[in-house]
Amino acid sequence: MLDATVVNVALPRIGTDLGADLADLQWTLGAYALTLASFILLGGALGDRFGRRRVFVVGTAWFAAASALCGLAPNVETLVAARALQGVGGALLTPGSLAILSASFAPGDRARAIGAWSGFGGIAAAIGPFAGGWLVETWSWRWIFLVNLPLAVVVVAVALRHVPESRDPQAGRRIDVPGAVLGALGLAGLTYASIAAGKEGASPVVVATGAAGVACLIAFVVVERRRADPLVPPGLFASRRFTVANLYTFVVYAALSAVFFLLVLDLQVVAGYSPLASGLSLLPVTAVMLVLSARSGALAQRIGPRLQMTAGPLIAAGGLLLTLRIGPGASYWTVVVPAMALFGLGLAALVAPLTATVLAAAPGEHAGVASAVNNAVARAAGLLAVATLPALAGLSGNDYRDLAAVAAGYRIATFVNVGLMLLGSVLAAFGIGKEMPKAADEAPTAPAERELAHCYSCPLDGPRLETVQPARGK
Repeated sequence: MLDATVVNVALPRIGTDLGADLADLQWTLGAYALTLASFILLGGALGDRFGRRRVFVVGTAWFAAASALCGLAPNVETLVAARALQGVGGALLTPGSLAILSASFAPGDRARAIGAWSGFGGIAAAIGPFAGGWLVETWSWRWIFLVNLPLAVVVVAVALRHVPESRDPQAGRRIDVPGAVLGALGLAGLTYASIAAGKEGASPVVVATGAAGVACLIAFVVVERRRADPLVPPGLFASRRFTVANLYTFVVYAALSAVFFLLVLDLQVVAGYSPLASGLSLLPVTAVMLVLSARSGALAQRIGPRLQMTAGPLIAAGGLLLTLRIGPGASYWTVVVPAMALFGLGLAALVAPLTATVLAAAPGEHAGVASAVNNAVARAAGLLAVATLPALAGLSGNDYRDLAAVAAGYRIATFVNVGLMLLGSVLAAFGIGKEMPKAADEAPTAPAERELAHCYSCPLDGPRLETVQPARGK
């Protein structure tokens, strides 16, 4: 969480230091999102089969090694390759975190454990932009990656000593490697074509790469429908509500990712903010979400998700329109804070009901993978938005260093993002029911157990989470 929130703030400095153009900065974000979105489902499956602690530790060590490569990168090509490796590490360590909690704590203690997990995630999200801005401004952008090394050492040491091993005894013997590879190649092809189109236009290479990406994604669907143990059970999309919720996720999170990519550029290049000040500008979003997200989720349980999922994007769109007031020397308190607070209010209204809708629309035995699919959809949406939107906004090459070009491009991109938010609102208004759905075969679960479904393969029926090795030192 800390690492995910600091890179945007550092992008202008990275570009200047490494002589990177806008496409290079897009790949700095996109390479990580690409491998994370492509392999997060595979990471969960590997943890279920080979042991969640083992895969978690391997992923953490992998993430740390890739972070070191990022911090020491002598050129932008090395940085992009290291970021792709970072995403693979993230895909290995992320899915098992809540599954480990479920296997390690007695049912009566899980609520507090999950509360601590959520609390630290919120703290990391809150301090990330500030910490990233401070590191970039005081030291170097390289430290936003190198800071991961001591954290990873502590995490691995604690996991090996205190975390019991667990796995899913009912996990399939075969891992869906063909599905994972086809999904990764499909996203990679579309991402490359989208970014390269900003430089080359509709060149033969761009068209061929984009077509190959689409072909791989079609092949992915075919493979998933035919395999006995697919990464994505096709039956999930038999639910109209689940399908609509994921379409909603795609358009809303595409806008969200594009906003945070371009807003930081606008703040630093147009408004003249330092990296630290631009990082602080994002704090109102996190603060509002930390205060209101839990209340928003509780309200959706009482009145159903449709109202909040319809109103949330409209409120967020209003916040985006307010960011158009940002210009040279824009006031933090009278211009930036109101826009970011309103944008955060919209996100707080929609995020928790969206998560609940995705989980409730899937059968109980698929709640974990349903959440993971939704997570992958969100990351893929962000990946494609960051790859595509700058070209649509007329930004390319070294335009990100030019005040007039950034201001004009940000204005166009904002209207596109507002349009995506409005599309999300329409999808919710006509595709999401008033009542919170309940899967027909879902057994009643405690709130803590339901929360566990937010990670991959965290089944709601306890017996599948089998502890197979006690923690050392106990």
